[in-house]
Amino acid sequence: MTNKIRVLIADDHEVVRSGLKSLLAGTEIKVVAEAVTGSAAIKYVMENDDVDVVLLDIRMPDGDGLGALGRIKLEKPQLPVLMLSTFDNPTCVARTVALGASGYLLKGCTREELIEAIRKAARKESVWTREELRRVTGALATPRLTSEVDVPLTQRESEVLRQLAYGLTNKEIAAALHISYETVKEHVQHILRKIGVSDRTQAAVWAVRKELV
Repeated sequence: MTNKIRVLIADDHEVVRSGLKSLLAGTEIKVVAEAVTGSAAIKYVMENDDVDVVLLDIRMPDGDGLGALGRIKLEKPQLPVLMLSTFDNPTCVARTVALGASGYLLKGCTREELIEAIRKAARKESVWTREELRRVTGALATPRLTSEVDVPLTQRESEVLRQLAYGLTNKEIAAALHISYETVKEHVQHILRKIGVSDRTQAAVWAVRKELV
């Protein structure tokens, strides 16, 4: 009998949790616990030793998944965490790499991809594709990204950068900060120029290193 791979699923949508459980039924992967919030996932992992892999939704109420990822990796650095997302968002990918996730799965992935990712993570292997890592390590290696350099961002630019690093689109940032889409676009251009980077992924990595998020 193959050893069971014990998984914690953290997602605020019951339909997603149920769907994941049915996809994993009949395999050696066993869902031992479920969480609806990031803080509940952190609490379970801190209080129990029966989890081999955490499946963590990137956007949840009560502290987002990225915050939960950071806490879990801080307390249990050896525990593999796979991020689940609806969006292939480069800024989110950059942050999950920077925070030590084992991989980033889209909710539209196939059953085979899901199972293979969990098996790899359980073996402490990286689930990142070469393309994903190339995209992000390119951003991490950008010479002007040194976080020691003090960049004079305005308060509004800092707010926009923080939202951008959380993976929000310009439209979502506009709604969150109650400003126009055009204004957000302008702010993003200013931010990229001031930091000295060419895209949002690099700006997100810079923000992570500056501990703005």
